Amino acid sequence: MTDPEPVKEEISEEAAGPVEETMDVPVTTTSDEAGSPAVAVPDTASEKKRKNMLIMIGVVVVIIVAAIGAFLFFSGPVAEKGDTVAIYYNESFENGTLYLSAMNTTYPPLIFIIGNSSVIPGVQDAVIGMSPGEIKTVNIPYTAAYGAYDPGLVQTVNRTGPVAQMIFGNMTLKPGHYTVRYKTTNTVSIMTILNVTNTTLTLDTNNPLVGYNLTFTIQLANLTKANTAAAV
Repeated sequence: MTDPEPVKEEISEEAAGPVEETMDVPVTTTSDEAGSPAVAVPDTASEKKRKNMLIMIGVVVVIIVAAIGAFLFFSGPVAEKGDTVAIYYNESFENGTLYLSAMNTTYPPLIFIIGNSSVIPGVQDAVIGMSPGEIKTVNIPYTAAYGAYDPGLVQTVNRTGPVAQMIFGNMTLKPGHYTVRYKTTNTVSIMTILNVTNTTLTLDTNNPLVGYNLTFTIQLANLTKANTAAAV
């Protein structure tokens, strides 16, 4: 007698219900094989280049600052507006002909306050920025020197009148240039006698250098900063 064959139970699709289809969906992982989170790795070459650039900029800035500091430290004081200066100078025409030489210690230096002086503007401007002992040669146009000729500065005065007596006293006069020192103000001016008669003098008080472009060679002999001691 043989064993009965097992009964195969068949289940219809209707009884089992609908079958869901599955799809293989690709998945992007952000972890490595060990399961650790992935870390973004920077571009090391670019980062190194940027750091080197910053270092170079820093070095350049330090060098510039050091150079400026060294220049200010070693250059010493310089003349500025309001300072009192003493200068020696040569005064020449623009063709090189020497008009006046006061470039040595035989004569006392010319002393004045920059910006508050009767010294011609071109010389005052030239002295600004100079250090004691420095020598500079500058070309000064007539507009910054003695200006243009002024006919109004020609006058005829009574030879025995107060003006002539104050200026010339009892000097024997003849046409020519005269340097006049006024005792009351301790100032000096140059004037020209154009004509002399028994009763009158014709005077030209224009500076003889009016209308000329000039060349000055200037040596700063002494510098006194405003409200400070002298710098020699």
